[in-house]
Amino acid sequence: MGNLQTELVDRVRSYDPGAESLVRRAYQFSMKAHGSQLRKSGDPYFAHPVEVAGILADMKLDGASIATALLHDVVEDTLATLDDVERDFGAEVAKLVDGVTKLSRLEMPDGAKSQAENWRKLFLAMSNDIRVLLVKLADRLHNMQTLAGHPDPEKRRRIAQETMDIYAPLAERIGMQDLKEQLEDLAFAQVNADARDSVLARLRTVRKNSGDLVGRITSQLRHTLQEAGIDADVQGREKRPWSIFTKMKRDAISFEQLSDIVAFRVIVDSRDACYRALGIVHGAFQMVPSRFKDYVSTPKPNGYRSIHTTVIGPEKHRIEVQIRSQDMHREAELGVAAHWTYKQRVDAVDGTQYRWVRELLEILDHSSPEEFLENTKLEMFQDQVFCFSPGGRLIALPRGATPVDFAYAVHTDIGDTTVGAKVNGRIVPLRTLLKNGDQVEIIRSAAQTPSPSWESFVVTGRARAAIRRFRAKQERSEYERLGKAMVLKSFADVGVTEVKDDAVEAGLKALRLKSVEDVYVAVGDGHVAARAVVEAVLPGEAARTKAKKDSPDDGRSDGAAKAVRKKPGKGGDQAIPIRGLIPGMAVHFGTCCHPLPGDRIVGIVSAGKGVAIHTIDCESLEAFAESPERWIDVAWESAAQAEEVHTARIKTSLANVPGSLATLCSVIARNSGNISNLMITDRNPDFFEMRVDVEVRDLKHLTNIIAALRIDPAIASVERLRG
Repeated sequence: MGNLQTELVDRVRSYDPGAESLVRRAYQFSMKAHGSQLRKSGDPYFAHPVEVAGILADMKLDGASIATALLHDVVEDTLATLDDVERDFGAEVAKLVDGVTKLSRLEMPDGAKSQAENWRKLFLAMSNDIRVLLVKLADRLHNMQTLAGHPDPEKRRRIAQETMDIYAPLAERIGMQDLKEQLEDLAFAQVNADARDSVLARLRTVRKNSGDLVGRITSQLRHTLQEAGIDADVQGREKRPWSIFTKMKRDAISFEQLSDIVAFRVIVDSRDACYRALGIVHGAFQMVPSRFKDYVSTPKPNGYRSIHTTVIGPEKHRIEVQIRSQDMHREAELGVAAHWTYKQRVDAVDGTQYRWVRELLEILDHSSPEEFLENTKLEMFQDQVFCFSPGGRLIALPRGATPVDFAYAVHTDIGDTTVGAKVNGRIVPLRTLLKNGDQVEIIRSAAQTPSPSWESFVVTGRARAAIRRFRAKQERSEYERLGKAMVLKSFADVGVTEVKDDAVEAGLKALRLKSVEDVYVAVGDGHVAARAVVEAVLPGEAARTKAKKDSPDDGRSDGAAKAVRKKPGKGGDQAIPIRGLIPGMAVHFGTCCHPLPGDRIVGIVSAGKGVAIHTIDCESLEAFAESPERWIDVAWESAAQAEEVHTARIKTSLANVPGSLATLCSVIARNSGNISNLMITDRNPDFFEMRVDVEVRDLKHLTNIIAALRIDPAIASVERLRG
C-alpha cells in the first residue's frame, strides 16, 4: 500500500503542492478505518477509495476533493463517524464526505420510492457543492470498472441500468464527455452484452478491410491544414459501441449505413483559428448539407464548445470533423472539472451551465420523490433543441419540447399565464414541436391559468411539475368547496341550518385531522363521510337535546356546534349545487350517461376521486344499490353560464348519399353545437350509423339540435345515447 500512497501523493503534488499533507492524512485514516474489509470481488476494500482518488487526481481536482474520495465510504462502512472526519480534516471535507457517502437504502417496501429519495438527496447535496457530484461520478466509474466481479447478475444489471439512466446523463450535463462515454460503454456490457459484442465484431471487420484508414485520413487532413498555414493536432477516434448502437437504433439504419463511425478532431490554438480551419476544410472537401453545428458561437448549456461539420473527405469517405481550440478540448473532455468554478456554490455561478440544477431543485420543492425521479430522467434522457426568445436569449430544451415547455423554461410565471405562441412570427398550437433555431414568442394573459391538458404534451420536468402543482392546488380548493357544501347539507338533514368553522373545529380530534380545511377536503374527496363530521361535532342525541335546552327560544347553542337548529322535518330538502366546480377535479361527469344541466342528477362519492355525477336513470347506478352511504343529492344551479359547455352523445342514422355527413355537421353548427368526437358504428348500402359527441350548454340546447336534425330528410333517425 505504501507505493500506492506515494504514487497518489506525487500525482496530486504535481499540480497542487499544498494538498500533500491533507492527502497523506486522509490516506492513512481511510486505510486504518477500512482495515481488512473485502469487496464482493474479494479484493481489499481500501483499493476502491484509492482508485477513486486516482481518477480525480487525473482531473487535477483540489486536495479537499481527493481527501473526500479517500474518505467517502468510511462513515457508512466503518466505525468512523462524521464527527471524526470533521475533527481530523475540517468542516469542508466533512461536508463533502457527508454529501458523497453512499446513501443508505430507506426502509420502504417500494424500491422505486427508496431510489427516488436517494437521488433527491444527491441533488440537494450537489446543489451546495458541485464537487459532491464529481466524487460521486468517479466512485461510480470505478464501481462499473469492477462490476464484473459482483456475484449477483441481477444486481449487476440493475447497477448498470442505473448508471445508464442517471450517472452517464449527469456526467454529460456537467460537460464530462469522456467520463460519460466510459460509463455508458461499461453499462452497455452488462445491460446488453450480445449487442455490444456484435458491434465490436463489426468494428474489427471494418478495421481489417480498410487497413489504416483512420491514419491515412488523419494524415491528409493535417497536411491540408498545414499547407494553408494552420498548425493543428488532428486526431481520429473510433466512436464507442454504445454510441454506434444508439445511433443505429434511433435512425433505424444498419451498421453499413453508418457514415461517422470515426470522428476526427482538429485542435488548434485559438477561437479564430477554429473558423479559419473550418473554411479550409470546407474549401478542400464537399460539405454535407444539414450536418453543420456551431457550438462555439452558441455553446451547449453544459459549456461544450466545438464546431461540427460533415464532409466527403479523403478517399471519398463521409467523415465528421470536430474543430476546437486547446481550451475547448480540455473543457469538452473534463467539463466542470476543467475549471476551478467547483469551489463556488452552484447558485453563485454566472451563466446557464448550472441552471438545470436550480430547476431540479425547484421541482424538488413541489414534487414527491417519485415525480422527481421521473422528471429527472425526463430532463436528462433526451437530445436537445436550441431555441431563441425575441430578445435573442438562448433556451435549451429536450427534443420534443413545445412552446409551453419554452415558456416555463423562461420563467414559471410566464408558463402559468401562457395562452398562445408564435414560432418564427407565425401563431402555432401550443402542442407544436420546436426545432433547432426556432424563435419563440409567448402570448400571455393575466386571466390564464395552467391547463391540466398541457401535461399530456409537455416534456420538461419544470413544466410538468408546475402544471401538477397548480392542478393539486386547484383540486384541493375544489374538494374543499364541495366538502363544505356536503357537510352543511348533512347538518341541515339533522335540523342545523348554520354551522361555523369553529364548530367543525371541535370535531377535529375525533376525526383525526389537523384543520377545518382538511375536514372539508377529506369529505370532498370521499375519504370521510359528511355524516361522520356531524357525529364528531354533535355526538348522538344527547348533543341535540343539549342544544335545544341551552337555547329554547331561537335554537341557538353555545355548545360545540355553534349552530342554528331548524324545526325538524325541513332539513333535507336542499340539494348540493355543483355549478362552478371544475369538471375533472372535485366532480366528474359520468361518460356512461353524459349528464347535462336540466337532467335530474345524483352524485356517487368515491374515495380519492370526489363525486361522479350521473343522470337519475343511469343504468350504472345499479352497481351502487347496496351502498346508499355513497349517494348524495346534487343539483344544477339555476343561474345559466353561457361559457360552460357539456358533452352530450347522440346516435344517428344517415342516408348513404353524398353530402349527408356535411348536412349533419352543418345542422349542428347552425344550432351552435360543436362536434368533439365522431365514430361510424355500422354501415350498409343504404344507411350508416354514427355516434356523435356534441358540446352543448344544457338539455334544452341538445333538444333543439336533435329536433333540427330530425326534420332534415338526409337524416333517418337521431336520439340521445345513454351508455
